[in-house]
Amino acid sequence: MENINTADLYGEMNLEDIYMAIISNMQDGAYFVDQNRKILFWNAAAERITGYRKEEIIGKDCPSSNLNHIDENGRPLCQVGCPLFATNIDGKQRQERVFVRHKDGHRIPIRVNIFPIRQGGKILGSIELFTQDSPAKYDDILITKLSGMAMHDELTGLPNRRYLESFLNYKLSQFKHFGQPFAVVFGDIDNFSTFNNTYGHEAGDAVLQNIAATLKKNLKKDDLIGRWGGEEFIGIFTIGNDYEGTIIADKLRGLIENTEINHGEDQLHVTLSLGVTTATIHDTADSIVARADQLMYESKKQGKNRVTSG
Repeated sequence: MENINTADLYGEMNLEDIYMAIISNMQDGAYFVDQNRKILFWNAAAERITGYRKEEIIGKDCPSSNLNHIDENGRPLCQVGCPLFATNIDGKQRQERVFVRHKDGHRIPIRVNIFPIRQGGKILGSIELFTQDSPAKYDDILITKLSGMAMHDELTGLPNRRYLESFLNYKLSQFKHFGQPFAVVFGDIDNFSTFNNTYGHEAGDAVLQNIAATLKKNLKKDDLIGRWGGEEFIGIFTIGNDYEGTIIADKLRGLIENTEINHGEDQLHVTLSLGVTTATIHDTADSIVARADQLMYESKKQGKNRVTSG
């Protein structure tokens, strides 16, 4: 049989135009993100499934797109485990079941298939194809509440240990692949058991809640502070230089020292001892937390209510 020449078969038709026409008109939603997770393509099915027109989405990065993907365990994927980000880094195809937020506010279960786009061996970005997993729609308030319960501490409302561990692994991936430095701050309330014994656990809970409220008000967009457990807190901060983490930690120390807790006619105060360290290329989530924890204990040994860096 005579070989068919592709050029003869398609004539003047451009293969790229053909592929674009197919993707633009397929029944599955499709969008493309570059290495910075900026959305550069959004097809008609994506508009139909999510309610967002391409004019509302194209040019935005995933975290600011309002799609707010969460997985079945309630993890906010744009912050702690974005599969598009992972595929951009390692070039592996991924399939996931997630919930996306519709423009009208409800949640839609979708199945996604993510694969990289390469040119000359270099990963330019990734395409996500997605289809609605079931006709069911879920109330966004309920889903958000359940997500919050799964990822936040009940008493303080801060991110819990599970959330912090996911976010820390995400930041380590960013650091190792894109060189974005960050610092980990480990804080522990000084003499907290004595405080509880003296004033009662209700006052102790009030301390934790007041500290949480103070910490929440002093966060930038790409940072996170959460309750690690008991009277321990961890902050994860994007930094521009090695000493910025120490400056942030000392600012938090001063804020906590000057936070007052009403207890009858008394104004109670607590202090915080902190350890701060910056990520290194060989770090794991466990190693960087252990180092920050040890530095915090150095602050305890040196008299408490201070910051030790290393």
